[in-house]
Amino acid sequence: MSRVERLPNGLVLALEERDYPGVAFQLLVPAGAVNEPEGLLGASTLLEGWLWKGAGELDARGLAQALDSLGVRRQSGAGLEYTLFAAAFLPEVLEEVFRLYALLLLNPRLPEEGFEAVRSVALQALLSQEDQPSRKLFSELRKRVFLSPHGRDPLGEEESLKRATPEAVREDYRRRYTPKGAILAVAGGISWERLLGAVEPLLAWEGEEAFYPTPLLSEPHSFTLKRPTAQVQIGLAYPDVGPEDPRFYAARLALEVLSGGMSSRLFTEVREKRGLVYAVSAFPAGVKGQGLLMAYGGTTKERARETLRVMLAEMERLAEGVTEEELSRAKVGLKTALVMADESIRSRAGSMARDLYMLGRIRPLSEIEGAIEATDLRAVNAFLREHPYRNPWVGLLGEVDDVS
Repeated sequence: MSRVERLPNGLVLALEERDYPGVAFQLLVPAGAVNEPEGLLGASTLLEGWLWKGAGELDARGLAQALDSLGVRRQSGAGLEYTLFAAAFLPEVLEEVFRLYALLLLNPRLPEEGFEAVRSVALQALLSQEDQPSRKLFSELRKRVFLSPHGRDPLGEEESLKRATPEAVREDYRRRYTPKGAILAVAGGISWERLLGAVEPLLAWEGEEAFYPTPLLSEPHSFTLKRPTAQVQIGLAYPDVGPEDPRFYAARLALEVLSGGMSSRLFTEVREKRGLVYAVSAFPAGVKGQGLLMAYGGTTKERARETLRVMLAEMERLAEGVTEEELSRAKVGLKTALVMADESIRSRAGSMARDLYMLGRIRPLSEIEGAIEATDLRAVNAFLREHPYRNPWVGLLGEVDDVS
C-alpha cells in the first residue's frame, strides 16, 4: 500500500513499504524541455550536468566519492517534461543519502570553471544524433507533431547551447528547480516516519509553482529528411489516449497485439512474411494530457515504399478488430511485464513517480492487473472502431524520394 503526502513546501512525497533489503527513489524535478525559456533550449540538460560539479562543502569529486562510499547506485538526466534523479541504496544510509541530495538540489556550486565542460558534453550529445538516424528521425517527427513545446528535443538546439551563459542558466535553476511540481517516490523497507525524518533537509527547498504548457497538435502531414545513409528510417505518429482515459487499457492491449512480440502483427506481416525490415515496432510516446502512438521501421531504399505501405495497412487493419486469441496473448504479455517490473524496487519507484505525474495518484499493481483482465474483446474492438489509427504524421530519413 502506498502513502502520499504533499509537504508544506509543495513537494509530493510517496512511499510504498516493502519487505525488501533496499531502498530506491525517483525524484522528478519540474525542469524539462517543455518549460525551458525561449532562446535557452537545452538548459535542462546543461543544468543537470552542472549540478554534479559540486554542492555545499563538496566539490565534484567529493560529492561523487561521498555517494560512492554509501554504495548509492544512481542515475540522472533531463527529459522532455522533467529532470529525473534516481538512486538505490541500503536502508541504513537513508538519512545521509537525502542529506547529500538536498545539498545537490538546494545548494549546488554551479562553478564558472565547470560550465564549458558541461556545454561541450551537451553539444557532443546533440551532434551524436547525426550518427543515430532513427533518433534523428523521431526527434524531427516530434517537432512536426506538436505545435506546443512538447515537440522539443531535451538535448536542445546547437545555437541555444552555444549562446547559453552561466548567468542565464543559474537564473533558470532558480526559476525551475522548485518543489512545487516536484515528486519524490520511494519504495523499500523503511517506515513513513523514518522517511519523513530523512527528507527533512528538503523542507528548506523553496520556489514558485511549476509551469507546464498545454499540448497542442499540428495537422498530420508527411516529410522526408534526405541523408546519405545505408538504410531508410520510417516513422509514423498517431494521436492516442493517455492513462487518464477510461479506454487506456483497451488501447494498450491493442498495442500489444500490434507490436508485443514475435507473434505480433507488425513483426509477422512486415518482417516475417515479407522480409521488408531489419527492425519494426510500435510504442507509446505521449505526454501529460496527450496520448501518442509511434511506429518505426528500418529498411532499405529499394523496399522503403512497400514497407511504408504495409505498415500503414497494418495500423489501419486494427480498426477491423482483434481476435480472442490475440487478446489472450496480449493480456499474458502485459501482465508478465507488470510482474517483472514488480520484481524491482527501482522500477516500482519509477512507476509510482510517473503515476503521480500523469494521474495525481498511484495505481496499485492489483488495480492495473485487474483492469487488464477486465478489458474484454468487445471493449478493445469498440475502442478500435471508434479510434482508428489512420492519417498519421509520416517521416522518412535516408536516400529516398519525398513522401507523396
